Amino acid sequence: MYRSIAAVLLVTAGAVTAADAQDQPYGPTLTFAVYRNGEAIGRHTLAFQHNGSDLTVSTTIDFAVKVLGITAYRYSHRGQEVWTRDAFQSAFTQTDDNGTKYTVRAQRTANGLDVQRSSGREVMPAGTLPTSHWNVRQIGQTTLLNTQNGAQAHIQVTPLGRDKVRTATGWVDANHYRYSGDVSKDQWFDDRGRWVRTVFKASDGSTIEYILQE
Repeated sequence: MYRSIAAVLLVTAGAVTAADAQDQPYGPTLTFAVYRNGEAIGRHTLAFQHNGSDLTVSTTIDFAVKVLGITAYRYSHRGQEVWTRDAFQSAFTQTDDNGTKYTVRAQRTANGLDVQRSSGREVMPAGTLPTSHWNVRQIGQTTLLNTQNGAQAHIQVTPLGRDKVRTATGWVDANHYRYSGDVSKDQWFDDRGRWVRTVFKASDGSTIEYILQE
C-alpha cells in the first residue's frame, strides 16, 4: 500500500492551454494537506522563486502513516527544478521511502535530458517533463520523468470535464483529468492552469486525497 502512495505522488484539455501554463499562475508557495481515508498524514508544499526568465520550484513532502498510534510508514521527498520560461532545464531530488533512499539528477543537454539515478544513467527526449504535479503541461504528455526514482513513467491522460473542487478556503471551478498507465490518479487544474486537487487509491483500497490550503 505505502509504496503505491509514493509512486503516485511523483509521477502524476478543457479550458487550459499550454499558453496558460506559461503564464505561471502561482504565488510564492502552494500547500496541500494530504489525507488517507480522511485522516491527515502530512503535507506537500511547493515554493516558486523567480530570477528573471528563470524559475526554481522547490518541493517538500513529508508523510507519516500511523497504525494504533505507532508510525508504520514514513516518506520524505526534497526536490528542486529549474525552468527557463516554459523549458525544463534541470532537477535534483532526494527521497527517503520508509528507509529506501533515492537520488536523481537530471540536466537538459544538446542530446536530450541526461538523467542520473542509482540504477544507472539514461538520456530521455529533450521535451520530457517531470512528474511533479504543478505543471499543467504534463496533461499533454505520454512520458514523464519520475522524480523519485529517475525512471520513465508512461501515462495516458483523459479529460473528464468540469468539477467544483473543495479547498480549505472554499470552492473553485476546475478541469478534471484521469491519469492511467504507470501511474493511476485523478488530478484537477483550475482555469489558470493551477494544480488544485489530487485523489488516488492505494493498493489496499484506501483513498489518498490532496486538499489545497490556499
